[in-house]
This record gives sequence, structure tokens and C-alpha cells, in this order.
Amino acid sequence: MKKLSILLLLVCISFTANAQTAEELKKEQAPKKAQIAKLQGEVKALQAKIDALPGWRKGAFGTIGASLSGFNNWYARTAPNTAAGNIGITVNGFANLIEEDFFWRNSGTINLGWVKIDDKDDPTDSDKFETATDVFTISSLYGKRLNKKWAISALGEYRTTLLDNFNDPGYLDLGAGATWTPTSHLVVVIHPGNYNFVFSSGDTVFESSLGAKIVADYTNKYGGLSVKSNLSMFQSYKDGDLSNWTWTNSFGYTIWKGIGLGFELGLRNNKQEAANFQGVDLGAEDNKLQSYWLFGLSYAF
Repeated sequence: MKKLSILLLLVCISFTANAQTAEELKKEQAPKKAQIAKLQGEVKALQAKIDALPGWRKGAFGTIGASLSGFNNWYARTAPNTAAGNIGITVNGFANLIEEDFFWRNSGTINLGWVKIDDKDDPTDSDKFETATDVFTISSLYGKRLNKKWAISALGEYRTTLLDNFNDPGYLDLGAGATWTPTSHLVVVIHPGNYNFVFSSGDTVFESSLGAKIVADYTNKYGGLSVKSNLSMFQSYKDGDLSNWTWTNSFGYTIWKGIGLGFELGLRNNKQEAANFQGVDLGAEDNKLQSYWLFGLSYAF
């Protein structure tokens, strides 16, 4: 009994010693955490000053998504012998010259995707990868500053496809107006004088017109997360059916040495494209919201 009492006493002393040691370590840890938080705040403030300096800012990040599968004599499927694949690539890049009295912002986006569903038992079935997503956009914005947040500006923006039907249709916006830059990461373009050139071959419903152009672009980094969101809108003065908008959102999270996970979502509304695809007159189309998305590995340059 005496030995058991001594053993219990030693165990209690051991727990007490460990508890005291943990408390002491936490007390030592607290001021160090405070120092780290202070240093992080100072680093963030210095980075803000660096970002505000005149000169070029360049960057790019992209996403690659892929999935491949094959079935042989898999009788639970309607088509037991099938090969399928899905490949997508997206790249977002920018090169901006920021000076005290003017700025010149340039950006480009490419999103390409291929898909294949090959039924090996159907000799008429295609065994090739077909184009699924095809987006190409470049823009250039020049602004002469009136003050820190407002500038008189001119914009050129071109949108088309690369793999199929290049420049058919193609959209070129040229216009002038004002640009608002409330922060170094957000740019809002308001151009009441803009001409939307639409290029297409043959007898189509596509038509160029004069209108207003509004663009909102947000680009930022939150630690390892890169974010880019771009909304481009054209409102035709001639006919509302000639108006269109495109909204793309890209996210890339770096995990190791620039490699991480990426996600992109694109939305578009364009009555001319819907009518041309359906082979009907403009105004008679079933204009549904267009969309695409891609998830996969990303790489930050």
C-alpha cells in the first residue's frame, strides 16, 4: 500500500511538472508571436510602398486540368469499350507600366480545352480530341492622370477564338473616356464613346455598333492565393440585342515552388452568338447564359 501511494505521488508530481513546463513555454511563446505579427505588419507596409513605386509590374499564372479514362468490356456501361479524356489549359498574364502622371496596362487571357469520348464499338464515332473551350482576349489601356484616382483614358480590347473559327466572330472595342483606380489592384473603365467592331464571314447576324464600354478588373495576391476577376461589358446605342458582356474569374493557390491548385470560371451573355449558333434571326434566339469552368494544377510565374 505504501509503495502504491508513493507511485501515485510521483505520477501527480510528474503531471504537475509537465503542466508547469507547458505554461512556462506558452509564456515564452506569447511575446515571440507578438514580434512576428509586428514584423509581418512592417513587411506588408513596405510591400505596399514598393507596389506604389513607378515602373513596370509583370506577372502571370495559369491552370492545367486533365482527366483520362478507359473502359474495356465494362458491361455495366451502355458503351462497355470506351476511351474518354478532358484537357484544359488557362493562362492569365499582365504587364503594367505605372508612372506618376500616366499608366499603361496590358493583359491577356487564354483558355483552351479539349474533350474526347470514343466508343470503340462504333466505327463512325470520332476517336480524336474535339475543342471544348476556346477563349482568347487581349487588352491595352492607356490613361493620363487627372489625380491619384481618376484619369482620361483610351482602351483597345480584342476577343476571339484561337483553335476554331479564328476572328469569326472577332470583337474589337476601341473607345475613350475615364478610368477610376481607387486602389492599385482595382481598375474601372467607363468609356461612353466606344465602337464595337464585329468581324465575321458570310451572311450572319453579327453587326458592329457604337455604344458604351465598361470594364472592371481586379488583380491581387493574398499570401499564396492569386486572384484575377475581369468584367467586360458593351452596351450598344443602336440596339440592345447587340450588347454583350463577359465575366471571368481566376484563382491560383501556390502550395510548393509555384505549383498549386487553380480554378477558373467564365460567364458570358451574347445574343448575336446565340442567334448565329441557332441559325435564327437576331431577337428570335433562345439566349441562355454561357459558361465554362476549369479546375486543376496551377503554376505561378
